[in-house]
Amino acid sequence: MRRQILTPPPPDPGRRHFLGACCAAVGSAGLLSALAQLRMLGAIVQPGSASAMTAATAASDYRALVCLFLAGGNDANNLIVPTGDSDYAAYTAARGALALPRSVLLPLNPRTSDGRTWAFHPALAGLHGLFGSGQAAVLANVGTLLQPTTKAQYQAKSVPLPPQLFSHSNQQVEWQSSLADKPFVTGWGGRLADLLQALNENNTISMSISLNGQNSFQVGRAVAQFVVNETGVTGLTGASTSTATVAGQRTRALNELLASSDTHNLFEAAFAGVTRNAITDSSLVAGVLGASTAGDKSAFPRAYGTFPGSSLGLQLRTIARLIAARDQFSLRRQVFFARIAGWDLHDNQVVAGATHAGAHANLFADLSRSLTAFHGATVEMGVAESVTTFTASDFGRTYNTNGDGTDHAWGSHHLIVGGAVRGGELYGRMPALELGGPDDIGRGRWIPTTSVDEYSATLARWFGVSATDLPIVLPNIGRFARPDLGFMT
Repeated sequence: MRRQILTPPPPDPGRRHFLGACCAAVGSAGLLSALAQLRMLGAIVQPGSASAMTAATAASDYRALVCLFLAGGNDANNLIVPTGDSDYAAYTAARGALALPRSVLLPLNPRTSDGRTWAFHPALAGLHGLFGSGQAAVLANVGTLLQPTTKAQYQAKSVPLPPQLFSHSNQQVEWQSSLADKPFVTGWGGRLADLLQALNENNTISMSISLNGQNSFQVGRAVAQFVVNETGVTGLTGASTSTATVAGQRTRALNELLASSDTHNLFEAAFAGVTRNAITDSSLVAGVLGASTAGDKSAFPRAYGTFPGSSLGLQLRTIARLIAARDQFSLRRQVFFARIAGWDLHDNQVVAGATHAGAHANLFADLSRSLTAFHGATVEMGVAESVTTFTASDFGRTYNTNGDGTDHAWGSHHLIVGGAVRGGELYGRMPALELGGPDDIGRGRWIPTTSVDEYSATLARWFGVSATDLPIVLPNIGRFARPDLGFMT
């Protein structure tokens, strides 16, 4: 199947449309920023508010939220496997060539039980350890929903459903926006940043940083996402601060050109402003990260050496370095985005005769090693309780197979890692793992029993959003009964 891109590229605007959008954006962004700051300041001083805090607490408090997107749709049916005799027999019958040997699974001992026993994929050894020590949790059967939905309602088409349920591009955007019933405008991470940016002393560097290109999750009206690469900042090619060199003279000429842009022309002013900001921010971030690498060992912990050399390992390593520099950036709230691709495994998911090996196992191993190293770095920096990483993905995969792979499905299981996580627990409700059963709409496509809105709301509340302001970040949360799923302290 042809792989689809994360988000469809926006149409090329005409000059008139661009100028109109600029005017609208300036007005809406300024208004939203002002409202966000007034709301946040009100919450800080209002006694008894769900997000109330003293001025001293507001100045010292730090939170970082890391969205780790598993692009392509993870087969979570092999992330967590039932191990009871009858449940495992049904699992092997349904999964066929994808079934994992029970002897290699990593048993889970959650604090509460639904009567079934479960285990992790054997490649998740590091995450298994974090689960056992209470630093990681699992949220079962999450997916995009417009309202709580039963199988009977789905079959009768009596409730609205998210559009294009099994489309990569649509579901990635819907997961990241948490507004499946509206055209995309902003992501819930962007709305979160817009609301809480007032807590940051310095808005020169964006509180929203992506390690893997532009994404929908961090699109906001007031706060723009700042993109860096896996190892830091990509500098301006051929630039220099020395005017004695050709590169330095070229750089000075560019700066003079940007400074002299006609401010009466919105198109030129917008381009010049964005370019100047990008150059300035890149230089500042590169300088801070370079200094930490060179000599400040308190900002460059020994744990950095434990990260895998994979793309995900390097992304999380750079996020850890940016967190270490939080005081230099004067940031009290940060939102990060990382991504690991390759989960769209319609075939070659496992090795025949050794199903615990293969492409899916390799992805799990990278995920486990990278997340474990990242959590270790936050522990060493003393910020583990201030940093929460959560997984997201397009959708789940079918319970039955198409040979040696799976097809697009709906509900899936996800991981939350951090010192503030009430770990060692399975949250939500695991589906009835039964083809044609009460949660299956065909081939083991589970109807989600927890919405993306509820998942996101629980994280947003921990991040500092009050119950009153929660609908600003997640406008559809009122349709669901559980705005707090309980997996965060």
